[in-house]
Amino acid sequence: MKNTRLLVLFDLDGTLVDPAGAITGGIAGALRTVGLPVPAPGDMRRMVGPALVRSLTDIARVPQDRVDEVIAVYRAGYRARGMQESRPYPGIADTVLALSDLGHTVAVATQKPQRLARELLDVQGMTALFASIHGAPDDELAAALLDGKRTIIAAALAQHAGRYERAVMVGDRSHDIEGAAANGLECVAVDWGFGSAEEFDRTRPAAVVSSAGALLDRLLAYAEPVPAVTHGRL
Repeated sequence: MKNTRLLVLFDLDGTLVDPAGAITGGIAGALRTVGLPVPAPGDMRRMVGPALVRSLTDIARVPQDRVDEVIAVYRAGYRARGMQESRPYPGIADTVLALSDLGHTVAVATQKPQRLARELLDVQGMTALFASIHGAPDDELAAALLDGKRTIIAAALAQHAGRYERAVMVGDRSHDIEGAAANGLECVAVDWGFGSAEEFDRTRPAAVVSSAGALLDRLLAYAEPVPAVTHGRL
């Protein structure tokens, strides 16, 4: 029996790459620079994942007329220091390579602006690991109007149509799980990112894994062929 070809879509921050405080610290620094209050640590963690405009307005309560200012300060610092300070999570590159070596397709689906996502993967030496990179529009306001990750995941599925029999999402936040479900996919959640047990209880991923090795095992289970059921005659 032939194994099923997979398309595996990976979230970026909190799943493939550990921002090492570059996102939360960078946003906090940008808010302080422009004289705005910094949310509590728990709220700062919730800002990793959604479109930045939404996080700034909904969580940090940044006035609409100051959002562009905060984003400009944050992005400048992120490009200068944050991308270099980020690190791939232990074993995750090997997991991606193993999937590719077995003939499966791997791609990135992130709410990070697409150009910035590619820059981060370039800095981390990971771009060549993926068949494609799908992100939000580079225009931050346009990115905030997206329906979470639904459209981004749909774009990845469309690009690779015909190259897989089954697709699955891997992520660390509710946006990954909900975006996958909206496209008829299951999502395997990783617990080393920014999601919480309560978040996973609410959004019900297909599984929650704690290591890159366990993630690979869970993903390869999707590729295993299902034996045909034979019925004997009485």
